[in-house]
Amino acid sequence: MQVLTTFGDRGSFSSKLTVQNPPFKDSSMPSSTSLRAQLHPAIRGLADTIEAVWHRHLDLAPFPLPHDLGYVEGRLEGEKLTIENHCYQTTRFRKLHLELAKVGTSLDILHCVMFPRPDYALPMFGTDLVGGRGQISAAIVDLSPTSRDRQLPEGYQQDLKALPTAHFSQPRDLPAWGDIFSEFCLFIRPGDATEEASFIARVEAMLTVHCLQAIATPATPEQAADILAGQRYYCTKQQQNDKTRRVLEKAFGVDWANQYMTTVLFDYV
Repeated sequence: MQVLTTFGDRGSFSSKLTVQNPPFKDSSMPSSTSLRAQLHPAIRGLADTIEAVWHRHLDLAPFPLPHDLGYVEGRLEGEKLTIENHCYQTTRFRKLHLELAKVGTSLDILHCVMFPRPDYALPMFGTDLVGGRGQISAAIVDLSPTSRDRQLPEGYQQDLKALPTAHFSQPRDLPAWGDIFSEFCLFIRPGDATEEASFIARVEAMLTVHCLQAIATPATPEQAADILAGQRYYCTKQQQNDKTRRVLEKAFGVDWANQYMTTVLFDYV
């Protein structure tokens, strides 16, 4: 395995502020395991898998989130909403973002995106898992191209095509703004625990491909303008996700939701 230049230690960064409905107020943050332990087993398993792959292949350093957006609490239709963010950076990636969220007993969420540095022509890895009342309703993973021709690099295509075929009983349709996704995008409703485990295994495989391909990809600073344009397109499309925005607006207000969508979930430089 090629060794990357180390930025620092391998710890995660999480802000320690609690947000009720504005104005914000300080609070000490619960341990990182406290929220995770309350989430659906598949979400816990996927979070652990993502972090394990990152630590296995990448040298991680903390990424500083805005001071009031690492850990937040609010109310949504009478239920407590908790959001916990963990962010890292590496030589190839400007930000690795893992978000865990819970709304009372009705909704559990995992959201993850890896933002490459503009010197590296890499796709955007993203995965989401959404569940409620004991069932996973939506599971998606993709390596989304950011090149002008909307194609993944050849090495990625070869490695992804070599993965075992995955069969799921309930495929789902991509949203109308989903032109950012690749031919390898997997979007399903898992039918049972076996399919949940198969989805997690597919995420692990795709994430491993991404890490290994990233390590082998040389810097191309002369392509930075095109790389940034591709990332901005991806982020602006994701910001059109009305379901996410509506939940945040109901819990924290329009201004806060817009700030969170554009500075934490889908920020670009």
